[in-house]
Amino acid sequence: MAAPPLKGIRVADFSWVWAGPYCTLQLAHMGAEVIRVETARRPCVTRMLPPWADEKFGLNRSGYFNQYNQGKRSITLNLKHPEGIAAARRLIEKSDVVAHNFVRGVMERFGLGYDDVKKLKPDIIMVALSGYGATGPLSSYISYGPAQVPLAGFSALTGYAGGPPMHTALSYADPNAGVHAAFAVLAALYHRRKTGQGQFIDASLWECAAALTTEGLLEYQMNHREPARRGNRDPWMAPHGVFRCKDLPEPIGGGVVDTWVSIAVADDDQWQRLCRAVGRPELASDPRFALASARKHNEDELEEIVTAWTAQRSPQEATKILQDAGVAAFTCAANKDLAEDSHLNRRRFFVELDHPEIGPRKHCGIPWRLSRNACRVQAPAPLLGQHTDEVLTRLLGYSAAELAKLREGGALN
Repeated sequence: MAAPPLKGIRVADFSWVWAGPYCTLQLAHMGAEVIRVETARRPCVTRMLPPWADEKFGLNRSGYFNQYNQGKRSITLNLKHPEGIAAARRLIEKSDVVAHNFVRGVMERFGLGYDDVKKLKPDIIMVALSGYGATGPLSSYISYGPAQVPLAGFSALTGYAGGPPMHTALSYADPNAGVHAAFAVLAALYHRRKTGQGQFIDASLWECAAALTTEGLLEYQMNHREPARRGNRDPWMAPHGVFRCKDLPEPIGGGVVDTWVSIAVADDDQWQRLCRAVGRPELASDPRFALASARKHNEDELEEIVTAWTAQRSPQEATKILQDAGVAAFTCAANKDLAEDSHLNRRRFFVELDHPEIGPRKHCGIPWRLSRNACRVQAPAPLLGQHTDEVLTRLLGYSAAELAKLREGGALN
């Protein structure tokens, strides 16, 4: 197979937390050499988040950090030290892409803004992921991904009828912006290959998230009303939602664990299939449920009937019966279900690499395949500063004596 598509591309990664590292993770998956610039003075937030391997805290033991930094290298530089800035500038001169997710003005204060770095390397590509973008009245506001979920309209659409807005339980804005930014980097690299020109990529977490909530925006723009919250229900499909199944036979942590199956019936034909599958063929012609409009009108009663059937079965059993009948259904998977799933494991979605501190651990790998390019996770996530000496001497040209002086002076903290 051919080499990964970004082999030979180097990324100076000044990002942290989730959005920026998720962007550069995609680039690493495609073969780019990603060098994370970190600091021991203020470690990345995700190095300090659980779960920790063997429930033992350590800056190199976070499953969160180790998942989203696979295949990268790590160097530590003190960007408040002039020699640390000098080393960062040398790294940028040797790189193709610079990534960061600081609010507007931070990189400029370091002398590493786009106007600064393009003087070092005119064809450099810089991607900046910030909450509100690099321009506009809110561009200097500090942001975290979870706040972007309600700000982008997700929470207004999420929740049960008559209830308050709800959080989605996941910071969609972070990885979503990371994927958008990685796509923009690919486009910029393609443009540079054709023209020799670098450029600045301004990515806004808010805008990337808002692009996913167009249903609500269009409802307001076209009809001047806010969409109602519906819980797990759909405006047209019924039944549509998650339905209670049998509890797990064995308690976990001393408590009973409930299980659920998701079901989505898109049209009347699928409804007839469901009726036959659950042994209630007469419901297909019942005037309360025969047509989609009638099912929506009688949705409370409909869900009681479906739940009476699912409650007698495991999610896996319900899934197989309905899928065999041509009805969209699947288990609401717990983490254990995902980790042990035969389909995901057969497709080699999970990778197990030998981390230098915590040993072999399983992580989610690359969620796509290229038939002609050999993309794979190259290495486990790096230890904090693991590659500092190697990168500064072999790539940036520092001598051993210079390296020792930098370290003694605090430039590598």
